[in-house]
Amino acid sequence: MADVGLETNAPAKITANALWYKDAVIYQLHVKSFCDGNGDGIGDFDGLISKLDYISSLGANTIWLLPFYPSPRKDDGYDVSSYRDIHPDFGTLSDFRNCVRQAHARGLRIIADLVINHTSDQHPWFKRAVRSKAGSRWRNFYVWSDTDQKYGATPIIFRDVEKSNWEWNTEAGAYYWHRFFSHQPDLNFDEPLVVEEMLGVIRFWLRLGVDGLRLGAASYLIEREGTANENLADTHQLLKRIRSELDQDFNDRMLLAEVNQWPEDVRNYFGEGDECQMAFNFPLMARMLLSISRENSYPLIDIIRQTPPIPEACQWATFLRNHDELTLETVSANERDFLWNAYAADRRARINLGIRRRLAPLLQGDRRRVELLNSLLLSLLGSPIIYYGDEIGMVTTPPTRKEDVKDPIGITGWPKEKGRDGERTPMQWNDGPDAGFSPSGVKTWLPVPPSYAQANVAAEEHEPDSMLHWYQQLIALKKQDSALHNGAETMLNTSDANVLSWMRKADNGETVVVACNFTDQPQTVSLDLSSQGASGAKLTTLLKTPGATDPGSLKSIQLGPYGVYIARVE
Repeated sequence: MADVGLETNAPAKITANALWYKDAVIYQLHVKSFCDGNGDGIGDFDGLISKLDYISSLGANTIWLLPFYPSPRKDDGYDVSSYRDIHPDFGTLSDFRNCVRQAHARGLRIIADLVINHTSDQHPWFKRAVRSKAGSRWRNFYVWSDTDQKYGATPIIFRDVEKSNWEWNTEAGAYYWHRFFSHQPDLNFDEPLVVEEMLGVIRFWLRLGVDGLRLGAASYLIEREGTANENLADTHQLLKRIRSELDQDFNDRMLLAEVNQWPEDVRNYFGEGDECQMAFNFPLMARMLLSISRENSYPLIDIIRQTPPIPEACQWATFLRNHDELTLETVSANERDFLWNAYAADRRARINLGIRRRLAPLLQGDRRRVELLNSLLLSLLGSPIIYYGDEIGMVTTPPTRKEDVKDPIGITGWPKEKGRDGERTPMQWNDGPDAGFSPSGVKTWLPVPPSYAQANVAAEEHEPDSMLHWYQQLIALKKQDSALHNGAETMLNTSDANVLSWMRKADNGETVVVACNFTDQPQTVSLDLSSQGASGAKLTTLLKTPGATDPGSLKSIQLGPYGVYIARVE
């Protein structure tokens, strides 16, 4: 890949900026899966601290930490048993404070995952609730019913393993409500004490220096009969109250809403700039994959056109893959079948309404398509999220010691109850034992994929044309070019459905044009910028993939298979 010699910015200390999240490049990781600092086979905060310079060198400026709280870990930590502590496998609160300090010293902000919708059934709140009298304030920390027929219009999320959103509790003599697994009872935010407790939890972590909180399952917080119990007005009022409380003492912090809905519904979670500052753009992710599999830009253009404007101080969080299955809830049934056949023909790779595969195996290891999708991610509107290990091409692997090296999907013998663990395996640092994640001879909490001998940080750091270096260059371009990180976005007419092109223009007038080829064949495209007042513009190449030419003007741009061309408009 040709480039213009961009270099990543040197780390800098955190500076005051209430809108920092609008320029965020987010690196998502599991503490337990990133680096083992004490030699017990499980990642911890000491290990993470030792790798902060690596995250900084990648170009990320924000780290999203998945749940690190005490938990039975039946759902990878999303079943919280204590909100104000650290799981002992990961360290102590002192270790966490040190990690935040060390990250901030390098210019890295921290987003913590707050599991706000539910707890573990092992949480003291739930244990107290089942022992308390029906109707008491302690029982009312959770949602109860004498029948399992209430809220019948509500969909079941994990329909592969759950048959109802209600679960009987013998000690309480009643059913409790759960939108996720039956061991995760939903909190009752109609109970004022629950709201106060959660506000206290939020203040606790913000005082420890956390810069942002991802609010898990933010659309499910309130229940009302006769509804699907999603996107309710009372839920929005609750989030507005949380935001108001946060702004009183922490006006430089951020709330990120996890809402897997259509754009017009997600728009409401920004409020009028008085609710969440950020929200995930799930539909954009699904349609990027749909466009590349159909070799047609229309699905992506269509969802971009359906996405309404958001308040100026708000921002979309965009991503390709993460710790969960690749959810296909925001596509039609026909589109879902198409995506399943394209990316998960082996049915063992399917789970719930999605696909359990990392980015590289999802794309059959085709680096050209990996580069194309990441070019979309880092040049379209939004703050991009990179899932740990994707930058070195990590693959999915089953949680067993009997890996099948010939299995490119990594699901041979993979029991369904192991869910998505194959996307959460230890980070691959070198070609030594267990990929350098733990000291030699230590059994890691999950096995390292056999591909670590080739796909590891040490090897790719020394290879100029590696995927890791390509990520660094693309992120550097995103951060250094004002048009790419905060410019307005305009889709351009290419008269060719195989090619998507758009323009980003910053307030200072700096303008960038991007063209992407969604096919495995070379394409030539002409761009008409006359409506943008740039018909005679000259182009200065910023980034291109193999097969792309340096046209010098907008008259004729040649793109290689799955090619990308990014240029400054002069």
